[in-house]
Amino acid sequence: MTSADDDQSSSRGRSSKVARLIEQYGLQGIGPQLEELWTTDDPDRRRSLRSLAEFFNRQLLKQELEQADMQTLDGEVENTFRLLTDESVSQANQTRVRRQLEREGIDVDQLKDDFVSYQSMRTYLTKYRDATYDNDAEPVASTKRMVQRLQSRVSNVIETKIAALKKSGAVSLDEFQVIVDVRVICERCGTQKDVISLLDDRKCDCTQLGDE
Repeated sequence: MTSADDDQSSSRGRSSKVARLIEQYGLQGIGPQLEELWTTDDPDRRRSLRSLAEFFNRQLLKQELEQADMQTLDGEVENTFRLLTDESVSQANQTRVRRQLEREGIDVDQLKDDFVSYQSMRTYLTKYRDATYDNDAEPVASTKRMVQRLQSRVSNVIETKIAALKKSGAVSLDEFQVIVDVRVICERCGTQKDVISLLDDRKCDCTQLGDE
């Protein structure tokens, strides 16, 4: 990327390459989506800055294809993006897809120049949208939230399965409740705690043993 790829923003309201392209390509609404995907505590949904930059660039390509009235099948945008940007793609295949797009009136050089880097994505999110995400800021709290989500997910899945078995008559059961109890045992002092309690206490009983 050239220096033109670097965001100029140092605060909300100033120029940002990502913000400019959102306006230029008519991608209003993608900003909150990018922020949410970067800051969410859900590990299954969280995206890295590099992943978000690629996602954004594919949206630029998709808009260009739609503007050119090019019909796209499922996965075609992703494949076209790969052919344009993946260094492992042969020169012949890159040339083929480039000519195909140019025949439809798409300026491929300008499009690729519009593609943003992860640095530009970082600047947009942190400077333009004032978003912050630091997964090292409070690792205990982050782990606690993750455990609670996982326990809730496991509980919901088990409850759904048992309810289905109960309805079919495969299991005889009255009203029921599913409790997911994950415990941690310290092999030195024998302390046994559920995960959330351990994270709240942040210690086992080894400290007391050491004081004796």
